[in-house]
Amino acid sequence: MVGISGVDTRALVRHIREAGALRGVICSADPDPQRLIGAARAAPSMEGLDLVPYVTCVELYHWVEGIGDWGLGTGGKDRNSQSPILSPQYHVVAYDFGIKLNILRLLAERGCRVTVVPASMSAAEALALKPDGVFLSNGPGDPAAVTYGVKAVRDLLGKAPVFGICLGHQILGLALGGTTYKLRFGHHGGNQPVRFSDTGQVEISSHNHGFAVDPKSLPEGVEITHVNLNDGCCEGLRARDLRAFSVQYHPEAAPGPHDAAYLFGQFIELMRG
Repeated sequence: MVGISGVDTRALVRHIREAGALRGVICSADPDPQRLIGAARAAPSMEGLDLVPYVTCVELYHWVEGIGDWGLGTGGKDRNSQSPILSPQYHVVAYDFGIKLNILRLLAERGCRVTVVPASMSAAEALALKPDGVFLSNGPGDPAAVTYGVKAVRDLLGKAPVFGICLGHQILGLALGGTTYKLRFGHHGGNQPVRFSDTGQVEISSHNHGFAVDPKSLPEGVEITHVNLNDGCCEGLRARDLRAFSVQYHPEAAPGPHDAAYLFGQFIELMRG
């Protein structure tokens, strides 16, 4: 547990509010101010940083555990689930850019047999697994630096339904021809209001992202489906003709909110179609 004391946190908040998200250091030993300032300045910027290789799986594995075992079973890599989904209807190839296990549970719960693959897998290798759909996971770092992921998704578009979350959303936006940018502050927390254009309804959603897709950069035929009501940031997009869609936030959030859980159903409908 990291804690701080003797720090004017209100002054710190005011400084960040004006300057934007900053690199910083918390230290419990040798607290020399100049040394710590040097350490903060030497820390790499998030822009241009590809962190996916540090969190992706080394080799593919299969997932069958549904949401019913959440909090009970260990689940996961090539292990027998305590309650596997019987006779799954769809095969999903999930690109692991830093995937959250609850995404896998929700896919399995909806009748999917999931093959989780390394982020570096090519489109040809993924298609050789004969998926009914392809999922692009969340993950850390600058999406523009994940060039191999962008190329794979570009090659997959139109060949299988695609659903992306968080970093997967940003990678899809890049693959469609758009650009991304670093947010000044980023979005964090479980109470972000997002409007869904199809219904006009406002969803309360969980966020954890420092980059966003520039909606002005997206080509014709790509729709903005979700918008953050705090700052107008793009939170979802869709390319109907290519059977691809994505959201920036986390519909799989556990313990919630669950306002956007319907998105997994939309993915199932695309595969069924």
